[in-house]
Amino acid sequence: MIKNLEYCIEPSRSRFFDWKELWLYRELFYLFAWRDVKVKYKQTALGIAWVILQPFLSVLVFTLFIGQALKVPSAGLPYPVFVFSGLLFWTLFSSSVNAAGNSMVANAPIINKIYFPRIIIPVSSVLVSCLDFLISFAVFLVVMLIYDVEVTLTEMIIFWPLAITLMFAATLGLSSLMAALTVKYRDFRFIVPFALQIGLFVTPVIYPASIISNEVIRLIASLNPLYGVIMLFRAPFGLPINNMELLISAGSGVCFLFCGLYYFRRTESYFADIA
Repeated sequence: MIKNLEYCIEPSRSRFFDWKELWLYRELFYLFAWRDVKVKYKQTALGIAWVILQPFLSVLVFTLFIGQALKVPSAGLPYPVFVFSGLLFWTLFSSSVNAAGNSMVANAPIINKIYFPRIIIPVSSVLVSCLDFLISFAVFLVVMLIYDVEVTLTEMIIFWPLAITLMFAATLGLSSLMAALTVKYRDFRFIVPFALQIGLFVTPVIYPASIISNEVIRLIASLNPLYGVIMLFRAPFGLPINNMELLISAGSGVCFLFCGLYYFRRTESYFADIA
């Protein structure tokens, strides 16, 4: 007599992520990311050209109304280059957090049917935004050449990879946190877009950090992980770095990374039940 056998696939019981398990499921990162890219630009007349058009229009609007009309200083840089250098990272951050925040709920039918490491879903959303970032970064380099901006090569080689690394760490951490919170508290679907709208104006994207004269306010503003990222990225253009503010901002980004991933790991066991 043959007995019925059941094979149950369960997540690893480790307190943090099982990196060996994530490696076994590595193809899913590509599949989810590529699916999101196709869905994002499906049935659009311009397709992936929107990746170039969106930052271009944003730079144009900010240049006309903030740089020209309001005469906001740009620390000696041409204002289009200045604002583009900040929008590069802000766009990656905001699009990643917004997409990842809704990713678990949007993928509920898949989560309810089969097991795989849930962290793949928000990370895939971040990877899609990284693809947009790479294209926008190439456009930014062209803009730099057009305006013939002087840059210190040594600082660029050191600071730009560091800025991108800190950006990815903070984005991944906050995206994972928002993905986990949105599953349980659907209010975050409304909170996150609103918070991101406000965040643009409290981050030195369209204005230099030096415009903030109050030291206490600057220290509070440096708790924003993007504060240090943008400071690092603009340093090769001759803009100064405040070491204390940079350390606070970088520490905030690392804290977001570990707290976000830890909370996601602690709560992913009930995603299938409430997603």
